[in-house]
Amino acid sequence: MTASLHRELPVPDGLEGQRVDQALARLFGLSRGAAADLADQGRVLVDGRARGKGDRLTAGSWLEVELPPPPGEPAPPREVVGMGIVHDDDDVVVVDKPVGVAAHGSPGWDGPTVVGGLAAAGYRISTSGAEERRGIVHRLDAATTGLMVVAKSERAYTLLKQAFKERTVDKGYHALVQGHPDPSRGTIDAPIDRHPKHDWRFAVVSTGRPSVTHYDTLEAFPAASLVDVKLETGRTHQIRVHFSAMRHPLVGDMAYGADPTLAARLGVSRQWLHAMRLGFAHPADGRWVEFASTYPADLAGALGRLRDES
Repeated sequence: MTASLHRELPVPDGLEGQRVDQALARLFGLSRGAAADLADQGRVLVDGRARGKGDRLTAGSWLEVELPPPPGEPAPPREVVGMGIVHDDDDVVVVDKPVGVAAHGSPGWDGPTVVGGLAAAGYRISTSGAEERRGIVHRLDAATTGLMVVAKSERAYTLLKQAFKERTVDKGYHALVQGHPDPSRGTIDAPIDRHPKHDWRFAVVSTGRPSVTHYDTLEAFPAASLVDVKLETGRTHQIRVHFSAMRHPLVGDMAYGADPTLAARLGVSRQWLHAMRLGFAHPADGRWVEFASTYPADLAGALGRLRDES
């Protein structure tokens, strides 16, 4: 495998005040999506500190970037076993994403993707943007399961991107968290940025971006609670970070402080988080459409064990 390329330089005067992803795209000829992925993965440092894709640059600051190796042949479409098609029309396709599948390809990821799975299944995505991100208007972590909408037409891509930006899309999640949140229904309003010591993690920090999570406890068990979650903002790892900051990490989410013994007892090998529902105005005519998903077997099994023990 070709090694990544390390680049260091002062931020040019012409990039003063620009976003990180915009600046990287101009400097290195990357797509905005690829530049954003580098920032999300902690591969962009400014004056020695990891920066997010939306952070603004100051001229003269020292910029360090780990660029991906030069691309070879595009990866062939790869079938995604277990990815369900919930809805399909001329403008959008709604998928039910299984665990272990990324939304799209990115540097360092060689596993299956939603984009590749749709291509392998014969779906045609005709939108602008980088090839590896065609049609992607929002993302789920590879370990998070559930509903995603992919734009098939340019009109749908433009309108859905705007809808997610303006927060007019209804996204609902179910999460199994350790312990019992107090209050049982509430809002977590805490800014999120990269972890000050671990670039691959995120954390609640005073200088972070505004982040708001609403939750409501659905069921309480001796060791955990099933909560319904609605996001007002869409930061990377937002649900995981916010509940970890409350000292109620998601069951199975060892990266954010979960108890491995509880996860092992329940048979959970990843964070218990599922995108349950998705609603948006359809790009063709503006009518509101809603979709729902059921728990995958591993998460349903863990919940069943908790109910049996109660």
